[in-house]
Amino acid sequence: MGRRIDYYDDPEAPRATSVVPSANVVVVNDEGEILLIRRSDNDNWALPGGALDLGESLPDAAVRETAEETGVDVEITGLVGIYTDPRHVILYTSNNEVRQEFSVVFAARPVGGRPTTSAESTEVRWFGADEIGSLIMDRSMRTRLDHYLTSPQAVHIG
Repeated sequence: MGRRIDYYDDPEAPRATSVVPSANVVVVNDEGEILLIRRSDNDNWALPGGALDLGESLPDAAVRETAEETGVDVEITGLVGIYTDPRHVILYTSNNEVRQEFSVVFAARPVGGRPTTSAESTEVRWFGADEIGSLIMDRSMRTRLDHYLTSPQAVHIG
């Protein structure tokens, strides 16, 4: 498996070669904890999510990716934001693809399953809001979580 390298506003970053719509999901349980994964491709903590497949909607991709990466089945409950900042590019070393950020972030609640790792996640855990600040994560992921935590009813566009 290759690595994922995120660049933000970096003049040394490779130029984007693609834009791939993707979904991330802020899954919140009844205790108010948020489900996060430790990514196997960069060891950072992140919201579950991934790329849209042909023939599916973004909400369907969000549900599928969450189940694949975490073992938790979810129901979409809202929209956190749309993130398309061209200054954020992601290099996938397995094929040298460089993607411009394009992520729609949904809110969801768990409806089944249990936290289980996958090929894409080395850890899957519920975290209280007060624990998230100390976790190692990419700047864009932290922004998405901060947006949700500081104004969960707002839809963020950026």
